[in-house]
Amino acid sequence: MKYVFLLILSIPFCSIAQIQGEDEVYLKNDRIEASFNGSGLKQFSTFINKNFDYSKVTKEGTLEATFTIEKEGNLTKIKITSLLDIDSATEFIRVLKLCPNWQPATRGGKPIAVEIKYPMVFKRKKAK
Repeated sequence: MKYVFLLILSIPFCSIAQIQGEDEVYLKNDRIEASFNGSGLKQFSTFINKNFDYSKVTKEGTLEATFTIEKEGNLTKIKITSLLDIDSATEFIRVLKLCPNWQPATRGGKPIAVEIKYPMVFKRKKAK
């Protein structure tokens, strides 16, 4: 009988721990994604394309970075996760550091930090 009583007492605490955990499930569009200059990744891509020095790219492929948009909207934890060469990676980091603050993502009306994975694909232009 003692064991049944302890089991019953532990159930509500386990439920509370799951609800308040990092991997929470939100309904009714409670999370709003981060935006760049009032838009999303399309406007961000325009910023990258405008500021990136494509002469630094020496080969085809995908250059990918991850970064965190903090609660204040600034970019931190910039990492290159898929490398083409050092020059293009250095240029990508330089441009990301130039990036103005984003409008941070929110959950329940409060700003939250989010991680973004952003790839750049480079292909050779066909000669005419």
